[in-house]
Amino acid sequence: MLPEISLHVLDTAENSVRAGAVFVEIEVAVSTAEDSLSITIKDNGSGMDPEQVQRVTDPFFTTRTTRKVGLGVPFFKQAAEISGGSFQITSEKGKGTVLTARFVLSSIDRMPLGDMSMTVHNLMVYHEEVDFRYRYACDGREFVLDTREMKEMLGDVPLHSPEVSAFIMDYLKENHREVSGGKNL
Repeated sequence: MLPEISLHVLDTAENSVRAGAVFVEIEVAVSTAEDSLSITIKDNGSGMDPEQVQRVTDPFFTTRTTRKVGLGVPFFKQAAEISGGSFQITSEKGKGTVLTARFVLSSIDRMPLGDMSMTVHNLMVYHEEVDFRYRYACDGREFVLDTREMKEMLGDVPLHSPEVSAFIMDYLKENHREVSGGKNL
């Protein structure tokens, strides 16, 4: 199992990219009042048929031809459920997939959120052919970073250029700190 939730997010978003998504939404929502940490990843990739949706949490099922097992989604599901949370995946062939993992925030069995700044940065900078919208919310405060808006402002300047890449990382880190109020999740 991956040691941080952010690595599960990275793995799932990479699945979205491999499924041909051109737009991926990632949302992290924390509520201390509800004792919850919720992760939602939504894409417009190729989607799955009902049989694939039923089997996607089976570690011995994968749509990839390069290997015989697919552990990413089953481990993500296990991580959420071990904390007392839940896991749901819905998909429609040709329309995309939505995955939601809910964790009990205070559970001793909940793995740490990890470095979401690095995860989101890497997705945005290394998959410029895909647009990402990232929303992070914590106890009523939030921020959003959308590559569509950034690309419109930047014109021909690529997201992977050193200055833009550094700006994205700094923006994510600063806003995570500010929105989470210093909470170590």
